[in-house]
Amino acid sequence: MTTITVFGGTGFVGRAIVRTLVDAGHHVRIAARLPTLPAWSDASDPLSTIRVDIRDAGQVTEALDGADGAVNAVSLYVQRRDSSFAAIHVDGAAQLARLAREAGVERLVHLSGIGIDARSPSAYVRARAAGEAAVLEAFPQATLLRPSVLFGPEDAFLSTLAGLTRLPAIPLFGHGEMRLQPVHVGDAARAVDRILGSHPPRQRLFELGGPDVLRYRDVLGLVMAHLGRERPLIPVPLAVWHGLALLASILPHPPLTRDQVILMSRNNLANPDIAGFESLGILPHALRDSLPSCLPGG
Repeated sequence: MTTITVFGGTGFVGRAIVRTLVDAGHHVRIAARLPTLPAWSDASDPLSTIRVDIRDAGQVTEALDGADGAVNAVSLYVQRRDSSFAAIHVDGAAQLARLAREAGVERLVHLSGIGIDARSPSAYVRARAAGEAAVLEAFPQATLLRPSVLFGPEDAFLSTLAGLTRLPAIPLFGHGEMRLQPVHVGDAARAVDRILGSHPPRQRLFELGGPDVLRYRDVLGLVMAHLGRERPLIPVPLAVWHGLALLASILPHPPLTRDQVILMSRNNLANPDIAGFESLGILPHALRDSLPSCLPGG
């Protein structure tokens, strides 16, 4: 039985990866700042936990001890005083990759995201790009996985949109024309399992996009139809959103950031020239077919 350490194993995508790897017969070590066993597990499952801050070299080394593979699913979407994008997505990711190589870990999967660009106006996107480069420098054989926006039960994406449908009218980012390929979190987890399986693919970079290309306003329409609600969609200029994000930045926990506005103003589509689900032999789930299992109340 192989041992896989999943860093960030208690997060949204990390939880899905953990369950998929356990179901595939791996022993999984959940590494997180506040590690807990999943509710579905019992004493017979090949699961263990370890407390790890990705910035702590000693803790990372301990979590990698005896591991055959590792997954970096640690993420930070809003910077805080004690935690920056650079600290987590660049320095932390690079350190994890270096220590994994030194520990003799055979395979490392690093989760990133579609739209990586070192010249992006978004500090988050720039950090993701720098993190990918740092990981490959430290562990040249690492596999990079870039999913589009992830959805699934108890996610942040669909649940936020469902909350918006309770408003009398729904404000759009611009005209809501930004296109994306939503990816079911379970499909992303299956991709990780294939990469860490007994017959790993030769490719080292994957961009994962769901089967449907949808505008943001189309996704809202699907959510409203599922919930039996009808609301007008109101275009709001991106300049207004940037102004609101600037005002919100003075709050300890801002509900909107400049990086989020930038991300919502750009398409999030997989590059057809980069390997994807098809190369992994995975048929991904469509968002419209998955709504009943992701959002209650339809």
